Amino acid sequence: MIQLTPEMKAMIAAHQCFHATVSKDGIPNLAPKRSTRVLDDSTLVFNEGVGGTTYRNILDGSKVAVAVVNREVMDGYRFIGTPEVVTEGELYEKSAELSVKAGMPKPKAVIKVHINEIHSLKPGPLAGKKIS
Repeated sequence: MIQLTPEMKAMIAAHQCFHATVSKDGIPNLAPKRSTRVLDDSTLVFNEGVGGTTYRNILDGSKVAVAVVNREVMDGYRFIGTPEVVTEGELYEKSAELSVKAGMPKPKAVIKVHINEIHSLKPGPLAGKKIS
């Protein structure tokens, strides 16, 4: 079972995460998502504020890869997962409230990323290797 470590959770909380998706035509997309946070031990979540390319790709069936690095200690992770679109309910309402309080628009959706794989982005022999 995939499980985020305390170190992974701390890195996600402290550093910018970038999300990669792919269009149905195979065109890659990479976008920073500053709302990325840990939902539970095997799920990340982020607000989809504008409904742009990332959102369209997810609606078209793309998986999501989330990368986070800490350049000061030269460490990082890539999380590959299956997205779930949430547009109502408690999680959506709490996320929308956080967005509005931060001066951001109410999100189009909240995206859960159910993690299927974790890869190391630490330089050296483990770079890019699946670790979980």
